[in-house]
Amino acid sequence: MSTDSRRRRGSRNVTIGIGVALAVGALITAFPFFWMIATSFKPQRESTDFPPSVLPKEPTLEWYQTLFVELDFGRYLANTVIVVLIGLVGLLLMAMAGYAFAKFDFRGRKVLFFLVLATMMIPIQVTMIPTYLILNGLKLTNTLVGIALPTLVSGFSIFLFRQFMATIPTEMLEAARLDGAGEFRIFWTIVLPMSKPILAVMVVLTFIAGWNSFLWPLIIASDQKLYTLSVGLALLNQQLAVNPSLQMAAASVMVVPILLIFIIFQRYVIQGFALSGLK
Repeated sequence: MSTDSRRRRGSRNVTIGIGVALAVGALITAFPFFWMIATSFKPQRESTDFPPSVLPKEPTLEWYQTLFVELDFGRYLANTVIVVLIGLVGLLLMAMAGYAFAKFDFRGRKVLFFLVLATMMIPIQVTMIPTYLILNGLKLTNTLVGIALPTLVSGFSIFLFRQFMATIPTEMLEAARLDGAGEFRIFWTIVLPMSKPILAVMVVLTFIAGWNSFLWPLIIASDQKLYTLSVGLALLNQQLAVNPSLQMAAASVMVVPILLIFIIFQRYVIQGFALSGLK
C-alpha cells in the first residue's frame, strides 16, 4: 500500500472517529430534552415507576389539558407572548442607535458609545430598584407594559448592531444620498435588509430573554393574572405535590418554542456572530 493511500485511509478513519464522537455527544446532550418531552406524555404512575421507562407506555395529553384548562397557563402564555412582542419593538430602536454610532460622525459620539458600553458592566440587579421606582412613578407597575419596558433597550444589543453595521460599505449609502434618498429611507431600504443576519441574532436573543424572564415579572407584577410562563412554572412547583409528568409538560411549554425559534434562525445566527466580529 502506497504512502498516499495510507494517509487517505488514516484521514478517513480520523473523520469517522470524530463523527462518531460528535454523534455520541449530541445524543448525550439531547437525552434530557427527549426525557422531558417523553415524561410529559406519561401518566403519573408511570413517571414515578422504578426502574423508569424512557418512552410512555400509555401516552396521554392529560397534563397539557390540566395546564391550559385548570391552571391558567393559557393566560401565562399570552402574557409571555405580549412581553416578547413589546421587547421585539425595541429592536428597531437599537438598530437605529447602532446605525448612528456606526455611520454618523457627530459631537460626543465616542463619549456616548462609551456610556453604552459602560451599561454592560452594571449587573441587572443593581438597576432593578431604580427601575421599579421610575415605573411606579409612571403608574406602570403591575402591568404588562411595565414588565416589558426595561427590555426595550440593551447596551449589548446596540454594540452588536454597531459592530455589524460598521461593515456596510459607506459608498453605497453615499450613492443613495446622491440619488436623493432620505436617511430614514436609506436605513429602511438598504441598511435593515443588509442587516438580516444580526437582526436574526437579536430576535433570538430578545426572544429568549423575554421568554425566560423570571425575576423582573415576579417583582413588578403582584396580580397572578399578569404572571409569565417562568413565574407560572415556579408557582406550579410550589403549589402542587410532586407530579413529574405535569412539571415536565410545563417545562416543555417553556422550552419547545425557544428551540423552534433557534432552528428557524440558526443559519442567520451563526452568520451574524461571524460578521459582527464576536467570537
